[in-house]
Amino acid sequence: MFLRVIYTSAILFLTTLITYSQIVVGAEQTAQYLPLLKDKNIALVVNPTSVIKTTHLVDSLISHSISVKTIFAPEHGFRGDADAGEHVANGKDKRTGLPIISLYGNNKKPTTDQLKGIDAFVFDIQDVGARFYTYISTMHYVMEACAENNIPFIVLDRPNPNGMFVDGPVLKKAFKSFVGMHAIPVLHGLTIGELAQMINQEKWLEKGVQCDLTIIKCLNYSHDSTYSLPIKPSPNLPTDKSIQLYASLCFFEGTIVSVGRGTNLPFEVIGHPSWKTEYSFTPKSLPGASNPPYKDQKCSGLLLSNENTTGIELSYLIKAYELTPNKNSFFSSPSFFNRLVGNEELIQQIKAGKTEQEIRATWEPELSEYKKMREQYLLYP
Repeated sequence: MFLRVIYTSAILFLTTLITYSQIVVGAEQTAQYLPLLKDKNIALVVNPTSVIKTTHLVDSLISHSISVKTIFAPEHGFRGDADAGEHVANGKDKRTGLPIISLYGNNKKPTTDQLKGIDAFVFDIQDVGARFYTYISTMHYVMEACAENNIPFIVLDRPNPNGMFVDGPVLKKAFKSFVGMHAIPVLHGLTIGELAQMINQEKWLEKGVQCDLTIIKCLNYSHDSTYSLPIKPSPNLPTDKSIQLYASLCFFEGTIVSVGRGTNLPFEVIGHPSWKTEYSFTPKSLPGASNPPYKDQKCSGLLLSNENTTGIELSYLIKAYELTPNKNSFFSSPSFFNRLVGNEELIQQIKAGKTEQEIRATWEPELSEYKKMREQYLLYP
């Protein structure tokens, strides 16, 4: 079969002894995956979140005499300091001298030449549970490359900080892109391990190929768990609140609205120079947001840091449209907006003044079907 989930009686026994507040991520369970890597040449997809406590996975594997040959870097780069959408260049890791190959830009999928001599591929990146967060698109392409080159693919699973929510429109096939590759809702309610299992068994890889997949599960995690990320997963998601709001605010990337890039509250505020509100912010050039929208311009807007988020909050989008004087300019990039949403209906619904309840009703049939499918791929209660 094409899936192995690492269980042992010892792990199940330990689960009963350790309190449920002590989540143990896949990368921390070295005894479960080091035997799979011994005497093999290894490639990795990693970034700054790929740590065991405070030690990067690359350094940990090398300390265990594992033969790491290549690092593949996703969006934002291996060290995680590139802006969203910024070109990530190939290079070398200064600490280890290992080659770094970018999987963001023109080369989204490892080539056969890049995989020559590789015996196993390890994926360890912290995701945030949103369909348009591109780390899962990178995972898709790596799984595909592994399937085509008969290379085992190992996921070191990590919790989904939005894993308690399944919400939003399900992506329609016509809107498939790097910011949405699968027929899943915006908040898909899966860990990367569970999603990898779904991608594999639903045969979503090119030509229906399946990779030899192993998932090293988290311990003491459930989809009701509250998980605070120890390391920011990308430059503009620095807080738990920004991660909670991300799925609702990323839609604005296809509009004229600023989501606070270039401030100390990215994805916790929204605004525009034309709005008339009491709250305001002025984007500046900052690491991870070197040239943010409306740089050095005062934006009136809304502070959302204290909002109680329970999934996709369409009220922010509806309110922003109402606050914009020139509504014809609001959707500055309709095609990108549609790719983020996964359909072309939402633009028309917003323009027509539909309520949140009316819009949600149009999502429900496909969302209900997805929830049924999701059940068979859950590795955690």
